[in-house]
Amino acid sequence: MSARSHGSILDRGSSQSRVVQIYSRPTLDPTTYCPLQVTNCDTAQTVIQNAILMLGLDSNQTYRLIEVTASGKEENELDWDDLPLDLVLSWPPETQKWHPKEDGYYFVIQQVTDDNSCSEEYDDLCNLSDITEDSVTETLRQRFYKYKIYTYTSNILVAINPNKFLPVYYNPKYVKMYENQPLGKLSPHIFAVAAAAFRNMLSSQTNQCIVISGESGSGKTESSSYLVHCLTALSQQMYSSGLERTILGAAPVLEVSHPGAPLGKFIQLNYLQSGVIRGYVIEKYLLEKCRLVSREKNERNYHVFYNLLVGASKDEQKEFHLLKPHDYLYLRQETLGQEYKRLHQAMEMVGFLPSTKKHIFSILSAILHLGNLTYSLSRDARGLEVGPDDVLVTLSELLKVKKEVLVKALTVRRAVASNFPCLCSIFQASKMRDSMAKTLYSALFDWIIFHINHALLNRRDMEEAVPCLSIGVLDMFGFEDLQKNSFEQLCINYTNEKIQCYINHHIFTMEQEDYVSEGIRWQNIDYADNSGCIELMSGKPSGLFKLLDTVRSFPDASAEGLLEKMKQQHRDNPFFVSDSESTFSVRHFAGSVTYHIKDFVEKNSEHMRLEVVSLLRGSERAFLHQLVCSSPRALFRWGVLRATIRIMTVFKHLGRKRAELPPEGAHCRRVLGQDTSPSLPSVSVFTSSTLDFSFDRSDELPLEAFEDIFDNYEKRNGRQKQLIPKNLIDLRSLQHIVGVTVHDRTSKYTDHPDGLITLPSVCTRFQASLQKLMERIKQAQPFFIVCLRSNYEKKEMHFDSGLVKRQVKCTGLLQMVLMQKAGYSAKYTFKEFVEKFRMLLPKWATPTPEHISHLLERMELDKSTYQIGKTKVFLKEHERQFLHETLNTVVMHHIVVLQRWFRGCLIRSHFLQKKDASRLIQRCWREFYEKRNRAATIIQMAWRTSLDRAESQQEERGSTRPGRDRYHYHSCIILNQCVLTDFWYFSALSSATLPHYHPHPYHMPSQYTDTVNRNPTIRISRATRATEWNSSLDREITNPKELRNLDEYLGNKVNELKSRIKELSPTEILFLTATKAFRNTIKSMFSVQRPQIAYKDLMKGYQNKVITLAGHKQKTEVSLVVNLFQSVLDIFVRGELKRTAELDPVKLLKPCFDLQPDNPLDHLFSTYQVTIMQSCDLCGSYIWAMEKAYMCSACKLICHKKCLSKIITDCSTRCSRMDDRLPGSLHFGVQVCVLTSKANPVPKVMELLLMHVEINGLYTEGIYRKSGSACRARELHQVLQTNPESACLDNYPIHTITGLVKRWLRELPDPLMTYALYNDFLHAAELPERSEQIRAVYQKVDELPPSNYNTLERLIFHLVRVAKEEEHNKMTSSSLAIVFAPCIMRSPDSSDPFLTMKDVGKITTCVDVLITEQLRRYTERMQYIQELENAEALAVNELQLRRQNTVRIKHRQEQSDTDNLDSSLSMSSESLEDRLKSLESEGQ
Repeated sequence: MSARSHGSILDRGSSQSRVVQIYSRPTLDPTTYCPLQVTNCDTAQTVIQNAILMLGLDSNQTYRLIEVTASGKEENELDWDDLPLDLVLSWPPETQKWHPKEDGYYFVIQQVTDDNSCSEEYDDLCNLSDITEDSVTETLRQRFYKYKIYTYTSNILVAINPNKFLPVYYNPKYVKMYENQPLGKLSPHIFAVAAAAFRNMLSSQTNQCIVISGESGSGKTESSSYLVHCLTALSQQMYSSGLERTILGAAPVLEVSHPGAPLGKFIQLNYLQSGVIRGYVIEKYLLEKCRLVSREKNERNYHVFYNLLVGASKDEQKEFHLLKPHDYLYLRQETLGQEYKRLHQAMEMVGFLPSTKKHIFSILSAILHLGNLTYSLSRDARGLEVGPDDVLVTLSELLKVKKEVLVKALTVRRAVASNFPCLCSIFQASKMRDSMAKTLYSALFDWIIFHINHALLNRRDMEEAVPCLSIGVLDMFGFEDLQKNSFEQLCINYTNEKIQCYINHHIFTMEQEDYVSEGIRWQNIDYADNSGCIELMSGKPSGLFKLLDTVRSFPDASAEGLLEKMKQQHRDNPFFVSDSESTFSVRHFAGSVTYHIKDFVEKNSEHMRLEVVSLLRGSERAFLHQLVCSSPRALFRWGVLRATIRIMTVFKHLGRKRAELPPEGAHCRRVLGQDTSPSLPSVSVFTSSTLDFSFDRSDELPLEAFEDIFDNYEKRNGRQKQLIPKNLIDLRSLQHIVGVTVHDRTSKYTDHPDGLITLPSVCTRFQASLQKLMERIKQAQPFFIVCLRSNYEKKEMHFDSGLVKRQVKCTGLLQMVLMQKAGYSAKYTFKEFVEKFRMLLPKWATPTPEHISHLLERMELDKSTYQIGKTKVFLKEHERQFLHETLNTVVMHHIVVLQRWFRGCLIRSHFLQKKDASRLIQRCWREFYEKRNRAATIIQMAWRTSLDRAESQQEERGSTRPGRDRYHYHSCIILNQCVLTDFWYFSALSSATLPHYHPHPYHMPSQYTDTVNRNPTIRISRATRATEWNSSLDREITNPKELRNLDEYLGNKVNELKSRIKELSPTEILFLTATKAFRNTIKSMFSVQRPQIAYKDLMKGYQNKVITLAGHKQKTEVSLVVNLFQSVLDIFVRGELKRTAELDPVKLLKPCFDLQPDNPLDHLFSTYQVTIMQSCDLCGSYIWAMEKAYMCSACKLICHKKCLSKIITDCSTRCSRMDDRLPGSLHFGVQVCVLTSKANPVPKVMELLLMHVEINGLYTEGIYRKSGSACRARELHQVLQTNPESACLDNYPIHTITGLVKRWLRELPDPLMTYALYNDFLHAAELPERSEQIRAVYQKVDELPPSNYNTLERLIFHLVRVAKEEEHNKMTSSSLAIVFAPCIMRSPDSSDPFLTMKDVGKITTCVDVLITEQLRRYTERMQYIQELENAEALAVNELQLRRQNTVRIKHRQEQSDTDNLDSSLSMSSESLEDRLKSLESEGQ
């Protein structure tokens, strides 16, 4: 039983209340209840919401309110709109004030069971088991009260207006969340539709269109604003031209001018084929001007009037003659807006100058004052009097017109037939006054749209023939059925009929015709065809609009005659009904609407009257000339000509005056604006007037046409810099914009020799523009958003089930759900299917139904989810996604197989090379071993032979000295044989493949043996040669100041050597070159806050540099140069030790730094400008558009600046940071922000590895390209993972170190160039010009989190140093970009390998841009530093020479000269230091 069956017992005018007990079911304690005070206005929905809060129930569940009567025997469920107090007052009197359970009358709140709420979890209405109007409405209602205002119907989005801002839906992270996700994968959202349209535009290279439909008040304008915001954010063009800022600023300007009033607009965003936004165009359709002078009781006037009256300052109120809102007849309500400041900011974003805004507000104030004019008959009854007089004076001042001309324009009209002026009646004059206000406002709105389009114009569209794509957002006025409908409502509803017909054609007609033509099984779904209604309104020759234009041509046309003709022509038409003499009804798709025929003819012929045009053309305010001009091109040309002539006149006059000045004043400088000559008073306004660079300022002061240039002077460092506005209007841009917006500009009467020319009627122009619009969107691929109105009263979060159900029926939403559920969202031709899923098919497969059917059966798809027609394959969305995921899996498998095969081939190739090398070594060793054994055998044989011969000869001769002779004889024989054997042995070895023997350099004769040619001053000596580093080099550098001292010390030594030696030997040149490169290495370490570098490591790095620079020609001089540098370095180290020992011992015991604990909150805040309204996560209040907000880059916390001090919670991402001073912390596979701190802005492992490579590996050929040993890499990885400080990197090959660098980058959970900015970097790489790419990439790099930014900066600097040594390591910047791009940039969507492969070139371009640009900056900076050092050395040498050449004549004079010289030297050194500092500051 419903509460409505009881009737309304309470008087709605009186306010009554009762305390009602609400019991929960089920409950453990039957006596527990919730007492609520219920008034006669509280509905069951309100009571349920309050009871949920009081009882602490789960707000995510759905509940119902039940009335229990008659001792619990009867239970009645209340509807959402029922009034519980009416039921209470119908109970027995004793139970109304207090009603416990035992009395039998009470209320129960009960959770809805799962059976009744099974549809509440569905994001897609197509998943409902039972599809009816009630089930669809119930699903929408349940989702609505869970703040889920978006619901899918396959690829159609249904949006219900909550009449309040829901911050959970429009956080900036949602744009990134939906960017690369297919439609339907995540929860329904309007950003998902925008992302799908953008992605579809890029993939198919076709134009897209998003059509928003719904009744008036259903939230279409807000939806279009969110779509534009998302589409501009996806393109990320703000880094190249600031276009996004201008686009987002245009929305508030338009919204504040027309909210609540029907205004159709088509927003077209133009893109390059790469997805970079190129331009933006707004086209308006039929502004409802009648709202300005008359409205319904519950309607308001345009918001801009309320904002102006409330937000204007006192000076502005005085300047614009503003009154209180209730003092204006055009404003009947006192509800005021609070967005005046936002309107100012939006105008500035669009490009309106302060002078332009003043012109606009002056006209708005004049429109309001027009409504206060009254008419009365004159005393002689021959004319009309206009008053009050103060209003006329104010209007004359605001419009800059004469009072008499204004009165004449308001009281005299020109007859259409005779073209002669005639007096008006009071009624006609009032009509003329209102008509002037409406046409003036309409012309002003046209001008605003014109200049917004010009501000968003890309001039390349006029200069280049570059192919572009576009996404259109169609936001037309909603269907209207007011208490009194007129001509405007007929045009509005006709537009909705056309849009509904377009939707029906795409969703029903085209799909079902395609199914039938392909011959698949299909049962047609009936839908409401509104083509008959469209034919009634616009058909020829007897459509309603055609009859209206026909009647307009008669001089005695009347509304009654028009209605009579309509009845005659459409008496038998089922869509037309007329039972009254003043009204007729049309059966629209959304219901029957009754129209009042009154004023139809006048509104169809409404134009800006000739009297108004003449009045405004005679105004001294040139801004008004633009509003009433019939040809903007002619006005622009004439304005330029007149301004040029008058400027020439001014300058000629000033030239004559200057020539007349006396000679002594000829050199006086005078500001042009200070000329106060009475003969040229206009010059005095040179610096005080204002301009917006409009078309024509000729009727104002002559120099006013150039005043923006002078108004925009900016003082910097005491100098004035001229800021000329960008995108100034020229003839070409003017013609282009006029061609875009000409279809709906306010028409104006103009003088003609033959009288007044006939202008096209309002409905004719409206039909023509609407027809062009429909033709444009038919050429694009559409996306549909259906907006529903939640309630009539615009209450926040209130769902009127009856209203929503009616809209579901009228819009055909039920049929759409049935169509989308039964239809097939994915369809491919046989050829497209085979090309797309080729890897799932056999190699021999062809585009035939048999092979495709075999694949689908092999995939075990349900046969009801797909059909194969004559030429196409039809699939459900779920099956299409399944095939796509399977395809990605197969592709990834093939990629892994290819990688495995390639690695196998590579390893086998290496194995074969090693096998061949080992065989060669074995063969050589066997040859050597055999030959060595053979030589030993020959020696033994010779020795035995010699012994035998000696014994035999001894026996024959009988020698007297047998021992000595025997020894001499055997020695000679053995020596001769050994010499022969050795000669044969070494000759045999020379033919083998073993490496040749090279003597040590010190054993070879020097090429500088001639002492005459050697420079006698060289200090390099072989006596300084040492085999090991000195013990003094065991010291470590822990202070950046010591590095600077070392750099300065080496610079002084180099300059000393250069100054002492005129001609340098090759060895000395090698020393100077290596030392210079070494100093560059030291300079690169200045940014390290806590360095830990041993001097031994520096010596190793220096030795590597010397070896690389020496090559083969100077290899003998390496040891000399290294030993000399070691001696120099040893002297510096000993000096540092001595200086340290002289410090206070107490200071030596004090640690060099204090480890401060990390901030417990640990947030990483950065500022950004809000583009759409959001909410603060701390205070809950709104952050309005164009305001500054703070967002944590780690946990995405958003808040006001004033709320930063209110934060009491740790950063949810960074609070898991572990103390990096303790061993056991992980250093691989961890977020960068966890590994960094204020003391260590770069992760320790990264800094350690990069520093080692810079010291020892910059000259290694193929660095970062060649891979190291996998076993050694695993060993080092285990050490670095737990305790990197204990690792000794000298024990590992350099290629193993570089492999660990790349591995650390690859294992980051979020890459160094984060997932959130991945697509932004891709868009930056797609820009056509290199300069734009550099600017875009660097702007995106600035948006990285601080930890990522610092680490990327360190890495790029390291790669710059590697690329700097390209001559030795053979690694160019492009080679390094190819190696590192996959390590620091990865696609967030790894499911599609094809997409990842396509992006490889773009991410490589991004990294290459960074390396190349930083290399250029590094080279320029080092050259600048070198120039400063050379200048310093030259200055020091000059000072020394001046000291040496000083002549001392006498002791006193000597003393005085010495003092003067010392003072001059100190001044010179100080001036030199000052000069160096100034040069450094200018360089920075």
